[in-house]
Amino acid sequence: MTVTATRAQTATPMADSRPSAMPNDRVATKRRYLMCEPRHFAVQYAINPWMDPSVPVDIDLAVRQWRALADTYRRLGHQVVEIEPVEGLPDMVFAANGATVAKGRVYGAKFRYAERVAEGPAYLNWFRAAGYLETHEAKFVNEGEGDLLVAGRRLLAGTGFRTDPAAHKEAGEVLGLPVVTLELVNPRYYHLDTALCVLGDDEIAYFPGAFSSASRAVLRNLYPDAIIATADDAAVFGLNAVSDGYHVVLPVEAAALASTLLARGYQPVPVSLGELRKAGGGPKCCTLELRA
Repeated sequence: MTVTATRAQTATPMADSRPSAMPNDRVATKRRYLMCEPRHFAVQYAINPWMDPSVPVDIDLAVRQWRALADTYRRLGHQVVEIEPVEGLPDMVFAANGATVAKGRVYGAKFRYAERVAEGPAYLNWFRAAGYLETHEAKFVNEGEGDLLVAGRRLLAGTGFRTDPAAHKEAGEVLGLPVVTLELVNPRYYHLDTALCVLGDDEIAYFPGAFSSASRAVLRNLYPDAIIATADDAAVFGLNAVSDGYHVVLPVEAAALASTLLARGYQPVPVSLGELRKAGGGPKCCTLELRA
């Protein structure tokens, strides 16, 4: 199902200057997203290089930025459903980590760090209450779409910091998708969705510096025309973006990446999520796609 390309008011897309000779126009497809309001957001511990409990967090600002992101999705024609946040789980706002969904099947998350373990059951319970018939508790550690990205007919699966490689096989079997394992080697990019963005079924953008040499070779082979992000854009979570096939919602600071996307026929939609980035999160971290 396609939706007309609309213009978000809280986060204005860049001027559309796609070349008229672009061989294939990008088409936005309607998506359904699960999100969790950061009502209990805080940085109380440090489980990634971005987190510093000594840096103050403005919860009201975090909520406003999150709401602007959710409103942006709605204005682009997408559906946003919400899971109730649980007090004591400050990172529950990062819904992408809660599960991986494909073909109506749900592969639950099993978090590596004790501080986030309770999020896995909270998300899986939501799916069961919402009527999902195929929900699977993970046997192996994985952090949902943080490391398991559905890319057309394959599953790009990250490992190295959070997700056990054994979870890749398990996820592939549950979701019915062939898996491509990718090794992350830079601790600043501890989840795959911080270093790689799925733009379309056969198109991605990524930052090579986050991957092992073997994984870079795999990506070059699979995606020879991929967009290569700069270190500066990766550092502001530019690749932690959400694409509907045409619109790409990404941090406003990732200016070079936005320009490249525009030149490739995509419509960048910049948003501000600086407060949530204090915990290592961006647009994609806040967004779990519910694939029928």
